[in-house]
Amino acid sequence: MSKNAINSKAIGVFDSGIGGLTVVRALLEKLPYENIVYFGDTARVPYGSKSAQVVREYTQDDTDFLLSKDVKMIVVACNTVSAVALDVVLKRANLPVTGVIIPGALAAMASTKNKRIGVIGTIGTVNSNAYKNELKRLNHSTNVFSKACPLFVPLVEEGWLDLKATELIASEYLFPLTIEKIDTLILGCTHYPLLKQTISKVTKGMVTLIDSGEATAATVGAMLDEHGIRNTSKETPNVQFFVSDAPEKFTSVGELFLGKKLGVVRRVQIGKH
Repeated sequence: MSKNAINSKAIGVFDSGIGGLTVVRALLEKLPYENIVYFGDTARVPYGSKSAQVVREYTQDDTDFLLSKDVKMIVVACNTVSAVALDVVLKRANLPVTGVIIPGALAAMASTKNKRIGVIGTIGTVNSNAYKNELKRLNHSTNVFSKACPLFVPLVEEGWLDLKATELIASEYLFPLTIEKIDTLILGCTHYPLLKQTISKVTKGMVTLIDSGEATAATVGAMLDEHGIRNTSKETPNVQFFVSDAPEKFTSVGELFLGKKLGVVRRVQIGKH
């Protein structure tokens, strides 16, 4: 196959649902000519509260779907999958693969001055200790303070980004981290970047917020160059969206995450039926 044919293939991105659109948004900003195929497993969301074994089974299906679309690279936008099942993707896909945890951890290490880093995410991501382990691997003297914030996801999906109630919940969740004098906070769930303003307000602007999606987009750019597969065309990219359930809801809420209209969202069946 010619180099151009490979380079013009899409980057495959998957997530347990809608949150991964914040990663797509970052990719479109940083890599404006890359074609993208996005899959959100909306029939089986959320992954964050499920067992690692079930998440690993779902990950196989998600990966196989993207492989069926002949992508050139896979980006695991889901923090939970990145934490407990990245090896499943690596094993099934003979392609460049990245999750969101290593890029997020690297960005946090580059930011912190006092080596006191907070991590917020789903129960699954926090319990996996994936961010903590990666941060410790990068520098063993780093102090990591983690907190699961399960109510943030439904608040974001309701569009309740700047309500007083959201601020109160954020204060409750983040108080234990602020008293630990963290100077950097990893937003370890793809929904959380939409709460940046509220989180900054609650932490009084004293904490640097790390958006794993933005960090991942930078990593993807570097990987495309490393493998020589960056799209050289300057045409408007083809961005396709697929979900396993409720495309209408995905379309309406998705605009909030992507920051623009999604266009057509197709429903597909995956897994064993």
